[in-house]
Amino acid sequence: MSDMSSRSLEPAGETPRDFKSLRELILARRDDMPKRLVQVADYAVAHPQEIAFARVADLAQAAGVQPSTLVRFAQSLGYSGFSDLQAVFRAHARRRWPEYRERLEQLGEPDAADPADPSPAGLLAGFVHASRVSLDHLEQTVEPEALERCIALLCEARNIVLLGNRRVYPVALYLLYALRRLGVRAECLDNAGSLAERHADLLGEGDVVLAISFTPYAADTLALATAAAKGGARVVAITDSPFSPLTQLAETWLEVAETDHAGFRSLSATFALATTLAVAVAERRAHRP
Repeated sequence: MSDMSSRSLEPAGETPRDFKSLRELILARRDDMPKRLVQVADYAVAHPQEIAFARVADLAQAAGVQPSTLVRFAQSLGYSGFSDLQAVFRAHARRRWPEYRERLEQLGEPDAADPADPSPAGLLAGFVHASRVSLDHLEQTVEPEALERCIALLCEARNIVLLGNRRVYPVALYLLYALRRLGVRAECLDNAGSLAERHADLLGEGDVVLAISFTPYAADTLALATAAAKGGARVVAITDSPFSPLTQLAETWLEVAETDHAGFRSLSATFALATTLAVAVAERRAHRP
């Protein structure tokens, strides 16, 4: 690399602490970067959610570079290391899904890029459309092999333990209801009586944990799934990205990408997948020798 290119990659001024400014910096300096750093730059701009939550080794593999290249990329932009850069992406990913009150306040804002119609009819149309898109995407992208592996593991389980917090808690409860109604032994790993950690520690060989979590991944879900796995339980997951922290724990996982309307994400595809799992597991158990 020439002296001019080297100088152009030296950090200048304070590093951006917001995603918009960071993205602008990456795009502005991309043409002066070596080939490998360009690969990282392009991947980072195209996959901000993955950059936010994935491990360095997984990101390097996805971008087609060595892990050390990610560190060099971050330092070329003025950050102390990759984790410092990643913190900006992580903060952006979490701000993408603000508190529900904030989402309500943003409905119909004239300066929004795509203002939602706040009337009841407009909201219904928007949520129906988001649900339809989510369901179509699930049907087109679900991997039959992964679905089969997930069902096989759940069928083998001595006990199915359902884990889902915050917005996906209703999915875990529905699965509990459906499985029990279908005659399949299952329980929900919630924090009733503040005993969730103790419950997870007691899980072991023969137990299968079905963990559900989407961006910005619930820390409690990850912690409890980790504790269960350490005890010998097997983990399967429903999540929204190959870079979800749950994919590092799960023997197999299913990807669901829910579309949002006005900042509120549909759960229609997740419920469709949950129903599929419950019925398929019950049907297979009923016909096994």
